[in-house]
Amino acid sequence: MADWIRLMDADTLPENAAVTVSVDGREWAVYNVAGEAFVSDPMCTHGEARLCDGYLIGHEIECPLHQGRFDVRSGEPTWSPACEPLTTYGTKTKDGVIWLWPEPNV
Repeated sequence: MADWIRLMDADTLPENAAVTVSVDGREWAVYNVAGEAFVSDPMCTHGEARLCDGYLIGHEIECPLHQGRFDVRSGEPTWSPACEPLTTYGTKTKDGVIWLWPEPNV
């Protein structure tokens, strides 16, 4: 049975930024869009590139390798050559901590 995972202190995630966080040997991409946290798998689905090395443009993360983009809220590709969605996860911020629900959003 899944349980919420503590990812990080919210005040350590700069606004309009993307970072990679490792918890228990698993990596997650964490995005801060206007004070709201979103989480996805860290690797682009089009090429083997770390998304947090790319650019966060509003609700879109741009892959640093081929400039494909994904909506960090849903994982949906928004710009080619990305065509396969990212896996995203539920988050909540409580008492200054960003928490992750480890089961993928459907």
